[in-house]
Amino acid sequence: MKTFETAPAPHLPPRRSVRGTMGLVLLALVPGVLAHGWFFGPGIFVQILLAAAFAMAFEAAMLKLRGKPMRPFLTDLSAPLTAVLFALCLPPLAPWWLAAIGMLAAIVFAKHLFGGLGHNLFNPAMVGLAVVLLAFPRVFTQWLAPAGLDQAMGTPGLGDSLIAILTGQLPAPWGWDTLAQATPLDTVRTLGSQGATLAEIRDVPVFGDFGGRGWEWVANFFALGGLFLLFKRVIPWQVPAATLGTVVLLALPFWLADPDLHPFPLQHVFSGGLVLAAFFIATDPVSGCTTPRGRLVFGAGVALLTLAIRRWGGFPDGVAFAVLLMNCAAPWIDAHTRPRILGEGRAPGGDATP
Repeated sequence: MKTFETAPAPHLPPRRSVRGTMGLVLLALVPGVLAHGWFFGPGIFVQILLAAAFAMAFEAAMLKLRGKPMRPFLTDLSAPLTAVLFALCLPPLAPWWLAAIGMLAAIVFAKHLFGGLGHNLFNPAMVGLAVVLLAFPRVFTQWLAPAGLDQAMGTPGLGDSLIAILTGQLPAPWGWDTLAQATPLDTVRTLGSQGATLAEIRDVPVFGDFGGRGWEWVANFFALGGLFLLFKRVIPWQVPAATLGTVVLLALPFWLADPDLHPFPLQHVFSGGLVLAAFFIATDPVSGCTTPRGRLVFGAGVALLTLAIRRWGGFPDGVAFAVLLMNCAAPWIDAHTRPRILGEGRAPGGDATP
């Protein structure tokens, strides 16, 4: 009788490798990255390259310290993906050392000190962002005005952006006082605290049809990439559906009750990093939930916390903190939302256990 060696269970191979999955996510981010560069200048490409370089350097150093093989982990694209997600949350002309500090927190502390890929409790990119946001909040007030506004000098080119990022100084004729502009969420918070109604606030040129001018188009292209990931079955549908749906459902009654005080629901969706988080960050299979019902709870929690931080918190956009707080709750949510096993709760004789 002819026999064949059989590997241990499970016998079904994974649908795609880690490298393949990370590559598809990076590919899905391309439309949003290009839209970001179009509206806010080429500084975003420099930020991505810097963050990726620091991420790979810290990844290699930690693999060596932990005695792990270099090649399989350096080529799985997990570190570059973390770098891209982190860089997309930075102002385009943020100083270079912000990427260094963020990647140190993300790769060394949030990833490898927890055991490496697949063992991290928190989303590494959001840990890096939270660290630099808490430590250097002033840097995040230096966003560029989106393309399309009436600006005499336009947006800095690649050379000027590179000089600003590496030296912290804008070459002539640029100046931070004239170039930096508040984000739509910052504008709503600042003018709202001064007693302006939302109708008056939306007259500011930084606003577009729903969210911020430029911001809403970037969000649209991230949503396009997210739909590609859903089509390829890379991410589960429950998390983005629950995140975006909960934002709309919670914001709608407040807007209907007082539209001068509460933003239109789609203004919440298309301002800030909510769409990026819904499709690319909250769907992280390691730091998020794994059960179908748990993913719905996780997404709804991200939405609820984001709205709460935007309304009462100290930061205009609370997506990063919302994701990290839900990362803490993910194991508990999974434990209480797992599917019932066939026969669970019944005694050996067939009767239900007390």
